[in-house]
Amino acid sequence: MLELHVAFLVLFVGTTAFFSALSIVNVRYGERMLEREREWVEDRLGFDDLDRVAAYQWAKTRLGQVQTWVTVAAILALLYSGGLAWVVEVLEGLGYGPVVTGVLFFAGVVVALQTLSIPFDLYSTFVVEERFDFNESTPALFAKDLVLGTLIGVVITGLLAGGVLWFISVVPTYWPLAALGLYVAFSLTMLVLYPRVIAPLFNDFEPVEAGELRDAVERVFERAGFSCDGIYVMDASKRSGHSNAYFVGFGRTKRVVLFDTLVEQMNLEEIEAVLAHELAHWKRAHIWKQFAVGTLRVGLMLGVLWLLLETTWLYAMFALPETAYVGLTVGALWVQPLAKLSSPLENKLSLAHEREADAFATDVMGSGSPLVDALCRLTSENLSNPFPHPLYATFHYTHPPIPDRIRYIQGLEPSSEGDGPETTPAD
Repeated sequence: MLELHVAFLVLFVGTTAFFSALSIVNVRYGERMLEREREWVEDRLGFDDLDRVAAYQWAKTRLGQVQTWVTVAAILALLYSGGLAWVVEVLEGLGYGPVVTGVLFFAGVVVALQTLSIPFDLYSTFVVEERFDFNESTPALFAKDLVLGTLIGVVITGLLAGGVLWFISVVPTYWPLAALGLYVAFSLTMLVLYPRVIAPLFNDFEPVEAGELRDAVERVFERAGFSCDGIYVMDASKRSGHSNAYFVGFGRTKRVVLFDTLVEQMNLEEIEAVLAHELAHWKRAHIWKQFAVGTLRVGLMLGVLWLLLETTWLYAMFALPETAYVGLTVGALWVQPLAKLSSPLENKLSLAHEREADAFATDVMGSGSPLVDALCRLTSENLSNPFPHPLYATFHYTHPPIPDRIRYIQGLEPSSEGDGPETTPAD
C-alpha cells in the first residue's frame, strides 16, 4: 500500500510541481525576451510599457499558482485526514441509493470547489484586473455571476453524473461506451443551448443592424462563401476590458459574437480578418476534427477509469467504500495528471488548424496585413505574453505564439519579408 501512496503522490503532486515550475520559467523567459526584442515589440506590437506587460503576467501567474497549491493541499488533506471517508459515510447514511447519492456528492464537489475559488476570483477581479485597468465588474455583478454560475454547474454536473452512475448500475461492463455517448450528446446539445440559453443569462447580445459593421461582416462572409444570419455584439465591457470574438453553433444555429471591446479597439478591416480566421475553422471542418479527437481522448480516460473502478486498492488507499461515485472521484485524481501530460498531442492538431485558418483568412482578405494587425492589437490590448517558453507552449498553447504567426502569415505573401523577431531561448 505504501508503494501506491508514493506513486499517487509522485503523479498528482509531482505533475502539479512540474507545471508550476514551468509556469515560473515561462514568465521569466517572456520577461527576458521582451527586453531582448524591445525594439520589435514596441514597433510591431505597440507595447508602450514592457514592465507593465511583465508585471501583469507575473501577477496572474503567482495568483494562479497559489490557488493551484491551495486546492491540492485541500484535496490531500481531505483524503489523508479521513474527511472524504466521513463525507461518504454521511451521504451513504441517507439511504438514497448509489445514483442519487452520487449526484448529491458531485453537486457538493462543485459547490466546494466554487467556494474555495471565491477569494482568488475576488482578488483576480478587484485587485489584479483592477490594477491593470481591465476590471469593469461590480461586487453585485460578481455575486450574481457566482450564484448563477454555481447553480448552472450543479445542474449540469448533476445531469452528467446521474447519467454516468445510472449507466454503471445497469450496464457495468459497457458503461464507458454509454458514458461516451452521453458526452457526445451533451456536447452537441451545448453547441445549441449555450449561445441561446446560458450565455444570455450573463450578457446581453445585440444583433448587428444595418451599417458599416454589418456590411463588413457580410462582406467577409460572402468572400469566404459562408452564410449566417446571427451576428451579435456582446456587452463584454461590463465585466472586463479584454477583447475577443467567437463563432458557435452548427446548421441553422450558427452565431457570430463580437465583444464590444473588440469592436471599439479594431478597425473594420481587422474585424473582417478575425472573422475570416474564425470562419475557416468551420469551412475546413476543424471544429468536427477536434471534436472527434476530443471524444477519443475522453473515451480513453473513461476506459482508464473503468479499469480503476474494477480494482480494490483504489478504495482501500483511503479506506473508502467501493461505490461508483467514490471510484470516479479518486480515479479522476489519477487520470487528470495523465491527461495534462498528454495535452501536447491534442495541441499539435490545434496548432496545425490555426495555421490553416490563418492561411484561409489571408486568402479571403487578399493580404495578411489585416490579420497581422489584428493579432498585434489583441496582444497589445490584452497585455498578452508574446514570447512563451517553448516547453510551456507545448503543453498549454493551442495557438502558435504571435511572432511565429506573424512570420507564417507574412511568408504566405511572396513579396513580403518576415519582420518577426528571433525567438531562440534567451540565456
